[in-house]
Amino acid sequence: MFKAHHLLGIKDLDTEDIEHIFKTADNFKEVINRPIKKVPSLRDVTIVNLFFENSTRTRISFELAEKRLSADVLNFSASSSSVSKGETLIDTVRNILAMKVDMVVLRHPMAGAGVFLSRHISARIINAGDGTHEHPTQALLDAFSIREKLGTLKKVKVAIVGDILHSRVALSNILLLQKMGAEVMVCGPSTLIPKFINKLGVKVEQNLKKALQWCDAANMLRIQLERQDIRYFPSLREYSMQYGLNREIMNSVNKEILIMHPGPINRGVEITSDVADSPHSIILDQVENGVAIRMAVLYLLAGKKATS
Repeated sequence: MFKAHHLLGIKDLDTEDIEHIFKTADNFKEVINRPIKKVPSLRDVTIVNLFFENSTRTRISFELAEKRLSADVLNFSASSSSVSKGETLIDTVRNILAMKVDMVVLRHPMAGAGVFLSRHISARIINAGDGTHEHPTQALLDAFSIREKLGTLKKVKVAIVGDILHSRVALSNILLLQKMGAEVMVCGPSTLIPKFINKLGVKVEQNLKKALQWCDAANMLRIQLERQDIRYFPSLREYSMQYGLNREIMNSVNKEILIMHPGPINRGVEITSDVADSPHSIILDQVENGVAIRMAVLYLLAGKKATS
């Protein structure tokens, strides 16, 4: 039995819930790789994708997952809505729910937006990213992709490299990987490593080559310039020289490691094309697995709604 009522953050899931999502995603991955890719699992379920921030991959991935499950799908963009006229989040959602919507996939620039909504509305909520807080489905698909390639997450060493300070992906990955028995290291400039990071029980390394030598998988994060209100390093060129992953560095590491990226990729900054497109890269596997994971989450939450 899947116990969660919403998916607001990894911290709300236990290992049993995570394993249940992974096993369900295994089944759905078979579905999306067959000639007829749709199943009627969520027929008559209405889902609204409520995005208050720009998104391409996450929004499309959720929409595709919803349509693969035969749900009725509504897409909402804040820039072309009454939000631009001053309507509040709660009023926007209540108006949408008056149209008998069952589930809300929410991306919002404010941390905790999903938690706030869950206290005021009855629909199931999936957090598709809230500020610099969490991005739970990204962490689930990242861990699922590692598990798929290595067979397990227990004792697997994962390095998360880049802008840890502004990354909701980093926090969700740390929480999930540790719950599943993996070891986590963060690597980046000291200005982009949160001061509280040691409280999460992760290793900290400022030398990229040492981090790569340690890990089994490296998740390369982009520099989130849109969230930076001050300069955290001299220039992108200098950042790339210190923390950009290129073929020369890969060749100097005397072991096989998985290369990951949550997207979008800034080619030539945090990773070069010859690495992103190399046999070591599982970036496209992450994209494919994102649909399967989101199908699993939608399916399980809809089932919880039906039985509660």
